[in-house]
Amino acid sequence: MSPHLRLGVIAGIAALVLDQASKLWLLYVFEIARRGVVKVTPFFDLVLAWNVGISFGWFQNDGFLAQAALTTIKAVAVIVLAIWMARSRTWLATVALGLIIGGAIGNAIDRVAYGAVVDFALFHVQIAGNTYNWYVFNLADVAIVAGVAGLLYDSFLGVPAAKAP
Repeated sequence: MSPHLRLGVIAGIAALVLDQASKLWLLYVFEIARRGVVKVTPFFDLVLAWNVGISFGWFQNDGFLAQAALTTIKAVAVIVLAIWMARSRTWLATVALGLIIGGAIGNAIDRVAYGAVVDFALFHVQIAGNTYNWYVFNLADVAIVAGVAGLLYDSFLGVPAAKAP
């Protein structure tokens, strides 16, 4: 296994473990379902949200067929991303792909285990008496977004690929 691929696998495993550990702790140790909204800072709360849709709660449907379709699509995406990661030539792209894969697997585990993805982090701001909320998310989502940002950085500002003859 190449050093780049090893870094990608480590990033994916770390994202998956941190995501699942945070969710298990919040659900079964902290018992967030019993606590409701927990104010952590003036702009950040812990809340429990069961996301039966895809990213940012789009396409909400908790039917078995919809959940099976979303899980199948994720499985295919993870396979395609793993192939891309194995062929990646830069450490940044490889790590970024590992983060995306780890996050996708973490959310897929939730979908299989609970029928929905466990989301818990909520950022918000109050301006002129109005509260503006961001989407409720989890650490898998953070890994996916960080991975996409890494891929974008690598694509636009990373080391240019060697030109073919």
